[in-house]
Amino acid sequence: MKKIQIFGLIIIAVAIGIIVSTAGDASTYVDFGKAKEMADNGDNESIHVVGKLQKNAAGQILDMQYHPEIDPNYFEFTLVDNKNMVQKVVYRSTKPQDFDKSEQVVVVGKMQNGTFAAEKILMKCPSKYENGKMETTEATASKS
Repeated sequence: MKKIQIFGLIIIAVAIGIIVSTAGDASTYVDFGKAKEMADNGDNESIHVVGKLQKNAAGQILDMQYHPEIDPNYFEFTLVDNKNMVQKVVYRSTKPQDFDKSEQVVVVGKMQNGTFAAEKILMKCPSKYENGKMETTEATASKS
């Protein structure tokens, strides 16, 4: 075999390895009902749930608990999915910056003991630079 053929095979093998490793991390978008069903069936794969924060008429977020002086790595809030199902979400990391300004939130994680344990939070906030555009921010819980 020529060196160029060996090099080509190595490149193809690396590409296949990357594709296989990223396919294993892929998760699906579901609602909280499907997330509960998956947890009841023993499915522990990470999933995405899209929702909005519960806010009052003044625009303040309801049922949000974050006390950094007690435990800076515990953040709890309530999320309403696209099918209007309300669910408590626990994020074991610090509260993401500008979380209060979020228009829409995507939580990545799984159902555990009746709550959604979020590993990652993706926030869609109104952009402060251009009117009418959304800005996406990602927060990831640190693994300890």
